[in-house]
Amino acid sequence: MNVPASAAEAYPRRWAALGILLLAAFMNLIDLSIVNVALPSMQHNMGATSAQIEWVAAVYVLAFALGLLPFGRLGDRVGRKRMFLLGVTVFTVFSLACGLAPTMRTLIAARLLQGVGGAMMIPQVLALAQVMFPPNERAVAFSLFGLSAGLASVAGPLTGGLLINADLFGLDWRPIFLVNLPIGLIAIVAASLVVPATEANPDLRNDWGGMLIAGVSVFLLVFPLIEGHAYGWPGWAFLMIGFAILGFAAFFLYERARARKAASELLPVALLANKNFLVGSMMTVVFFSGVAGFFMVVAIFLQNGFDFTPLQSGLATTPFPIGVLLASAVSGRLGLRWSRQRIAIGSICLMAGMMFLRSVIGGTGDTVNHWDLVVPLAICGFGLGVGISPMFQTVLSGVPPRDAGSGAGALQSFQQIGSAIGIAVVGQIFFSALGQRLAGASDRHAAYVDSLEAALLYEVLAFMVVVGLVLFLKAPPAGPLPGGPQAPRPLKTAIAEI
Repeated sequence: MNVPASAAEAYPRRWAALGILLLAAFMNLIDLSIVNVALPSMQHNMGATSAQIEWVAAVYVLAFALGLLPFGRLGDRVGRKRMFLLGVTVFTVFSLACGLAPTMRTLIAARLLQGVGGAMMIPQVLALAQVMFPPNERAVAFSLFGLSAGLASVAGPLTGGLLINADLFGLDWRPIFLVNLPIGLIAIVAASLVVPATEANPDLRNDWGGMLIAGVSVFLLVFPLIEGHAYGWPGWAFLMIGFAILGFAAFFLYERARARKAASELLPVALLANKNFLVGSMMTVVFFSGVAGFFMVVAIFLQNGFDFTPLQSGLATTPFPIGVLLASAVSGRLGLRWSRQRIAIGSICLMAGMMFLRSVIGGTGDTVNHWDLVVPLAICGFGLGVGISPMFQTVLSGVPPRDAGSGAGALQSFQQIGSAIGIAVVGQIFFSALGQRLAGASDRHAAYVDSLEAALLYEVLAFMVVVGLVLFLKAPPAGPLPGGPQAPRPLKTAIAEI
């Protein structure tokens, strides 16, 4: 069954279809967090280098980031349901490949293709929700995506710890990927039956040149950040970073030339003239670079440095996502009110929480008491939950309606690119410091403490930069956005209908 001709009409099975879309989105979101708990086990059991461990986390985020815009456009061309089903299938197949990977190189390759599958399906999830629901129900529908993201951030570390701790069939870390198989199969079958089809638009075109330039430029930046310390920072690493900067400049010039010809653009140049979008995109990159690498190094610190089990590590970091969940529930009710202040407050909370955590870690001896981590982690999580919603709303509030899709897709891409850069930079600081400390000291615990303290300095500085960028943002209107939903139904009513 196709979607209604008018967006104001309601698709009869919309809540059941939304439940299926949320299941697929949840699978993708939980995969981002579940892997962090498993990285120390992978490193130990497969003899992985620190760079390979970073790539397991970074390559997924990188592939996901680069695929969001082109696959979102491709969904418009060939049909969103078709692209969604293909994305879930690719994600599920390469989850199996990850779970069966015999070597780290195979695992990294499978993670890259798993990220491609995620990039195929996630843009279609939001696009399908937009056309399935009438305006008065969209606020409830999209609030459920936020709820799903919060639950995934809590469930990921705990599920990963439970699965690794159970050591099902002697598979150690592999079930964290294999668990996606039944979820993916259920999503494919159910979506085929319930999710509505959308019309294909074969006349639309992708900006293949822009995709190539952007992809190469990001790779030239991220690769040396991850591999540089393993080779002692040779000249080619700095040369690649220099070429990456030139690549981003070439991307801008290329997109501007396409705009003059009225050709399709991967990132409309008009958006770069929008002050809030430009400053907000820079803020998004820095903000998420300060979050993404954090859980990777904390998991390695707890498990490799202080012999926590994966389950204990997951439980120890639970206050962070709980703080996110609680703050998000409050922040979502405020809409666009006091947006700049909330971004600043959230970033200050993150900065203060990281400084508090650094102080706690600095006083660690031969053991880590997980209760000492509760307050600083909860403060950090609360800061993330307070700041993220107004940041996204502020960045997109001034985007013209004609560029709304490109603006949202670009913002998600910047978020993921920031995450990839953060994993690379924080991993670089942590592993470089750890190698030096272990080579020069016999106290393993002290080496891990010093390395995490060094990595946390980057987090503090990143959120200081975000607070500074807030000063350059324009305050968006406090009321609902044009064309926004009116009088949404209660959330519990919507959940009951799924």
